Amino acid sequence: MKKIRIAAAAAAVIVIALIVFIFVIINSNTYITEGEVKITQLKKNARILRDGKGMAYIYAQNLHDALFAMGFATAQDRLFQMEISRLVSRGRISEMLGEKGIQTDKKMRTLGFYKNAEKHSQILSSRTKQFFQWYIDGVNEFIINHKDDHHMKFNLAGIEPEPWEIEDSLCLLYYMGWNSAGDINTEIIAQMLVEKLGAKKAGEIFPVNTHPGEKHAALPTGEKYNMKQAGIDWRQVLHDQKLQSIMEADSGFRVGSNNWAVSAARSRSGKPVVANDTHLDARIMPGPWYPCALIMPEERIAGASIPGIPAIIAGRNTNVAVGITNSYGDAQDLYIETIDPDNPEHYMEGSRSIPFKVRTETIRIKDKDAPGKTREQKIRIRSTKRGPVVSGVLKGLDTKHVITMRWSPFDSMTPSLGIRDLMFAESTAQVKKALSSVTTIMLNFVFADIHGNIGWQTTGRIPVRTHGESIAPLKVENETDNWSEWIPYPAMPQEYNPAEQWLGTCNHKTVPEDYPYYISSQFSPSYRYRRLRELMGEGRKLSVDDHWAFQRDIKNLMAKKIAPVMAESLAGHDDTKEMSGILSDWDYKETRDSVATALFHAVYREFLYQTFEDELGKELLDTFADKGYFWKERLEQMVLSGGSSWFDDIATEKRETMEDIFHRAAVSAKSGLEKQFGEDPEKWQWGRLHKLEFINPVARDGFLKDILGGGTHPMGGSAETLYRAMYSYTDPFDVTLSASLRMVADLGDPDKVAAVIPCGIAGRLFHDHAKDQTDAFMNGDKLYWWFSDKMIKDHTRQQLVLNAGK
Repeated sequence: MKKIRIAAAAAAVIVIALIVFIFVIINSNTYITEGEVKITQLKKNARILRDGKGMAYIYAQNLHDALFAMGFATAQDRLFQMEISRLVSRGRISEMLGEKGIQTDKKMRTLGFYKNAEKHSQILSSRTKQFFQWYIDGVNEFIINHKDDHHMKFNLAGIEPEPWEIEDSLCLLYYMGWNSAGDINTEIIAQMLVEKLGAKKAGEIFPVNTHPGEKHAALPTGEKYNMKQAGIDWRQVLHDQKLQSIMEADSGFRVGSNNWAVSAARSRSGKPVVANDTHLDARIMPGPWYPCALIMPEERIAGASIPGIPAIIAGRNTNVAVGITNSYGDAQDLYIETIDPDNPEHYMEGSRSIPFKVRTETIRIKDKDAPGKTREQKIRIRSTKRGPVVSGVLKGLDTKHVITMRWSPFDSMTPSLGIRDLMFAESTAQVKKALSSVTTIMLNFVFADIHGNIGWQTTGRIPVRTHGESIAPLKVENETDNWSEWIPYPAMPQEYNPAEQWLGTCNHKTVPEDYPYYISSQFSPSYRYRRLRELMGEGRKLSVDDHWAFQRDIKNLMAKKIAPVMAESLAGHDDTKEMSGILSDWDYKETRDSVATALFHAVYREFLYQTFEDELGKELLDTFADKGYFWKERLEQMVLSGGSSWFDDIATEKRETMEDIFHRAAVSAKSGLEKQFGEDPEKWQWGRLHKLEFINPVARDGFLKDILGGGTHPMGGSAETLYRAMYSYTDPFDVTLSASLRMVADLGDPDKVAAVIPCGIAGRLFHDHAKDQTDAFMNGDKLYWWFSDKMIKDHTRQQLVLNAGK
């Protein structure tokens, strides 16, 4: 009994200590949101009002003060997130993570985001520099003069924030842009397939990119792309650490998304509506977007920005609403360069031997055993005329090669970034003009104005290639530049005021086969856009509630095509007959409690592996499988055609059919589900397999993960539904990419914008607004960004006056 009392007392002491610890953290991790602070850099007094979500509404008399206050408020809420983004994009994350960060730092230094940001800052116009500097001055006011209000996470991570610079913001812009231009993965996979299978056989499984307006997709082949084997063992490519690092998407900024606009004729309010849900990796709290509003005597804008960049790019001002998606414009090329056999410090262009350009970078690495707790590692980065070397040395049959990378934003820097003019555009014509200066990122902008106009415009600079379409690395054989010019901006994909009275993009192929330029070989399958077309219907007027529901639509049109074939293939086998019945009764809506959804995804994943593993092998197939844009529409066509030589397992004497492979896949999937959930199919619910977990960056594992994180949430949908919820085929089925923002901006509503983010405004531990939007985000409830003075006033909970002291 005495031991029990001692144990109980000890437990009570631990609980009390934990409560005290949390109380101390909460009270030492706050910042000033009420009262008054003196800031002499302001021209006039400004105010930061905060609503019940903690969102900042900045009232200022001029743009200088508004941007200064925006930078200040952003740093209050998201400074730790900004610092992490800066360390990653500049190639300095080893200073925080130690050895675990070295490969990321090598990648970022090699790609050269910060080096090019320094170069770009030198050519910015004074107007653009001024715009950035006003915001940065506000960030630095918080960093330098409000150290007591810094985030507790800095102490836990063992780092200190440094003053922000224009180059840091530009570096983040390049980092985001890199993740929007995803063709490098396609090129590397295509080359590995060609090296292993030969051009003809590999071409049979090259991507099929379907334009929704065409009945039949083009069937690309190795011959179409003039593919050749470079004589490199594909295993070298697969195992090259540098190349694999380049292929990895960076958490937070993998860009997908849906956006659309409807004209006044299709809107219940009588004014156009813009809807946007941006698909990024939202698992890391607090999420990539920072909503805020700027209100000045002649201007106001409410929307979402990336912390560290003074750009509200999804939202609305008084006259215009804007939303974004990734266009996947192919602004990247890889090149196979031949090393001079007589001089490994040179590369060949035909018969010419040219020295590599070499630069040395020093990485600082956190190391508790080193003097000063830090050690240094120098890395040597080589470049050719085309760009940096992004691979190790790859041995060919009789030569050695390296792969280099070229990316258009580094070749197309402009004095204006278009941000300022975009934020305060008064019409779709002004939006279009502003976007002509956006060269750092390949996006689909959809927008509307109060005059009733709607539009869609792609951004970035896409090269016109002398060798045609680019689906694999180009072997350099002479000094000819394969980029002859840029696609002219007026010829970039776009549409204005269509007869259908609506337009939209879902990362799909937006140009028809007769479009005169090559845009990309990588697009999202067209299922989401096709579903959006179904929902839009014929002429029906739509409300904000309708658009909000569309963003959460869970009908899978890929499954609608494939599941009946799957069910028929399983119906004739006793061990899969029950599964066939479940799939046959399915309405293709991927609810959290749907058993059919779980069956479909589990079987189809196995079907992919059963189809290709015999020819590709497990290692290459794993890389192939996780790049769904490469194979999904191609495999669909193979299934719907009913037969393909790829269905035959070359490891057996029997000639397998598609039905055989579906049955084999279903048996394997069934076994896995039974092991995980038991033999009763009613327990095989999609939400039990398919979950979204929000993780605090300072507690990714261990017992603090659950305490500091945002919880694990069963989720419906998949990669092919408008309610996006992607998962990895090599590590199924947890969600890796989903909406990071949902927004519906009705230009007929002067008071508010419907919007929600996954976690919350504040990126601070135990803060009231760290995860207070999660329930609404998961359940589909609408929250709002307030727009009119009256609604902002009615919902203000705190006010901080920034006193200019003049």
